Amino acid sequence: MSKRNDRSRELKEFMQEPDDGLIICRCEEVTKGEIRKAVHEGMFTLTEIRRFLRSGMGLCQGQTCGNLVKRIVAKELGVSPLELEPAPSRAPMRPIEMKVLGNERREE
Repeated sequence: MSKRNDRSRELKEFMQEPDDGLIICRCEEVTKGEIRKAVHEGMFTLTEIRRFLRSGMGLCQGQTCGNLVKRIVAKELGVSPLELEPAPSRAPMRPIEMKVLGNERREE
């Protein structure tokens, strides 16, 4: 089992830091303190953090905050950011009205 996913180990007690109110993910308004707290509550992978806090799931899809979140998680776990698996990226999706899809015509 890798050090980053060893959930049996104890992390240091969560202590507030002066910059915990700093917004890391602007799209979803996720703060540094929320990310740190999520790690201390047992979320050790970027995918778990993303699903729980929605960091990296906004309009930019993590292009702005992805590396910042990775560094924060790595620091809290005491590992190198290179050891963390990247969170999967997906193309941004937007709703399409049914009338747009219904207007497609086949050429005869």
